Parts: sequence; structure tokens; C-alpha cells
Amino acid sequence: MPHRNAPLTEIGRLRLARCVVEDGWPLRRAAERFQVSPTTAQRWAGRYRALGEAGMADRSSRPQTNGKVERFNRTLLDEWAYAKPYRIETERREAYPVWLHTYHHHRGHTALNGQPPASRVPNLTGQYS
Repeated sequence: MPHRNAPLTEIGRLRLARCVVEDGWPLRRAAERFQVSPTTAQRWAGRYRALGEAGMADRSSRPQTNGKVERFNRTLLDEWAYAKPYRIETERREAYPVWLHTYHHHRGHTALNGQPPASRVPNLTGQYS
């Protein structure tokens, strides 16, 4: 699904690209017809030439992943949220600050040669100016 400001859907991009590549339309004419800039028309035509229909997918709004965040979320689920059965949600929430402190201050991390993240932050407590 394209983002709301996208001027063309995937089908519209394909039509634009085919007009330029297969039917020989000038870029400016295709851009006017499909209400995009000539630069945008050129980009979609170029992708169509290089990748065919597969190149018409809009990659600008696809979800991005961050490995560190994904790993933290997985650890959060495994070691806190589902590590033990909680009787009520309030009990789970109350356990979170304790787990987070352990994660940052006491749990060793392989990327830090077994040291906790807090060991890498100077003046973590803010006691020094």
C-alpha cells in the first residue's frame, strides 16, 4: 500500500513506465499525463528497464528494521514479558523496572565482551560535571 502522498500506485507506476519504455512517450509527456515530475517519471522508467514489473514496488515507505532494536525486543519478551507466568498485568508492569535495571547494569552482553551496557557510559549517574 503506497503512503498517502504517493502520486502513483504500483499499477500507475507500471503504466507510466510502459508508456515511456514500450510506447516511446517523451518523459515530459508521461510526467504530465501521470501528474508527477519528469525526474520521477525517469526514475520509474529506469527501474522498469532494469527490473521489469518487480521494480515498480515503492521501497520508500517499506518498514525498516534495526537489528539492535529487534534483538532488544526479543530479549524483552524472552526474559521479562514471558519469562514467568504473572498473575495479573500489574505484576508484570511492576517487574519491568527491575528487569530493565538488571539488563542495563548487571546482565553481560556478548557485543561488550560480557560487560553490561552501563559499564560503557561515563558518568551514568550524573554525579560529575
